[in-house]
Amino acid sequence: MLLHGAFEDASIWNRVIQRLQSDGYSVIAPANPLQGVSIDAAYLRSVLDRIEGPVILAAHSYGGAVITEAGVDPKVKALVYAAAVMPAAGEAAEQLLDRFPGSSFPTSTEPVTFTLPDGTTGTYLLYQADKFHSQVAADVPASEAALMVATQRAMGLAALTEKLTAAAWTTKPSYQVSTLQDLAIPLAEQRFEAERAGAHVTEVDSSHAVTVSRPDVVADVIEQAARAITD
Repeated sequence: MLLHGAFEDASIWNRVIQRLQSDGYSVIAPANPLQGVSIDAAYLRSVLDRIEGPVILAAHSYGGAVITEAGVDPKVKALVYAAAVMPAAGEAAEQLLDRFPGSSFPTSTEPVTFTLPDGTTGTYLLYQADKFHSQVAADVPASEAALMVATQRAMGLAALTEKLTAAAWTTKPSYQVSTLQDLAIPLAEQRFEAERAGAHVTEVDSSHAVTVSRPDVVADVIEQAARAITD
């Protein structure tokens, strides 16, 4: 199961899905609600409930927080983080972006206030269109990055600020695709999280948009995780 992160949809996995399907794997890439870890993890668990047999959970970006929370499900046998955050219980995604310097995320997104039916207000985040290509997907063709911006999905503020209550990587094998040219998640943070989780690390010279720019690397790591649980 492949989970996308904020400001994107499941199409970021298209090339990875094609590779996995051609190699004989069953794949599903559900839409992440992007409303907050508790809501998003509950939705992911409802998708897991409909699947029989063992599951590998893979995620990109903020999706890593969701699979970390939902991955305690006994069906889940391993976790793959492709340029994805790996929070501990009690941590929120925003804390991971602040632990080490270098993330352009805070200066590349903007809050948008909206009115709820009861008259109260809520806030969601959007990525600034003029910064998306350079800050997120520098190694993706400009025409494709433009499509990603045009179809971006808003991120509820709670997805950034809500703390996790569980961390599946403490009991499940984890794999990290570490992105050396990532301007969203500092490399120092990626390495800190991987070491803390005891993750198997594959480093790749990629931007944050690794599932789009380097899909074969991501698919290779997912298949590595799948083979490990069947050996």
